Amino acid sequence: MQFKYLAAFALGASLAAATGIPASQCNTGPVQCCNSTGTAKDPSISKLLGLLNINVSDITAIIGVTCTPISVIGVGGNSCTAQPVCCSNNNFNGVVAIGCVPVSL
Repeated sequence: MQFKYLAAFALGASLAAATGIPASQCNTGPVQCCNSTGTAKDPSISKLLGLLNINVSDITAIIGVTCTPISVIGVGGNSCTAQPVCCSNNNFNGVVAIGCVPVSL
């Protein structure tokens, strides 16, 4: 059941991913700074998801890897030199974030 819920959020996020959103419109939690992003079909991401026992084979949304929350207000030192994203499922302690949409800071 959890995966059906996750799939619904990720589908919505993947539809919005084509254009990206302003960081101020991220309402799923803090904006994340991920070292890399990709899909479940990317070999390295697929392997990581398998190690974490996460089945997202039906999800086509963007997945962030090694993510940390960042401030969108621009407090000193909180910047993202990798990929800033807004994700609908951040329940994996920053290892992965699922259902991500690129944001502009």
